[in-house]
Amino acid sequence: MTVATVFRTARRAVVRTGALAVALAALSGCAALSESPAAPATHLDGYPTVDRVLYVQECMRSHPGPHYEMVNKCACALDRLAQEVPFNDYVDMSTAANASSIGGERGAYIRETESLQVGVRRYRALQAKVKKACFVTP
Repeated sequence: MTVATVFRTARRAVVRTGALAVALAALSGCAALSESPAAPATHLDGYPTVDRVLYVQECMRSHPGPHYEMVNKCACALDRLAQEVPFNDYVDMSTAANASSIGGERGAYIRETESLQVGVRRYRALQAKVKKACFVTP
C-alpha cells in the first residue's frame, strides 16, 4: 500500500461536521442528481466532491477571513489547481508535501527521495500560483 493510498483513505475517513455539509452543498452543485446515489460524486475534472470540500476547508483554516469570501477564494484556488494537474497527481504531490513534516525515518525517506521532492516543489509552486490568482492572501 503506497503512502498516497493510505493518505487518501485517511482523508475520506474524516468525521463530517455541519460545516462540511454546508461546504459540500455549496461545492457539489448538481452532484445530488447523479445516476447512482452510492457512487462518490465527482466533477468533470476528476476531483471527488469530498476531496474538493476538504481542500476548501483546509484553505479556509489556513487563511482566516470573512466566511463567504474565503469559500469563494479557496474554491477558485482549487478550480485553478484542478486545471493544472490531474487528481491522482494532486494526491501524490500533496501527500508528499504533507508527509515531509513527519519526523524520524519515515519523514526522512520522503525528504531524501529526490523524485518525491520534485513533486513537493511543484505542489508548493502550484499552490502559490493558484492562491495568487484567486487573491488568497498568506
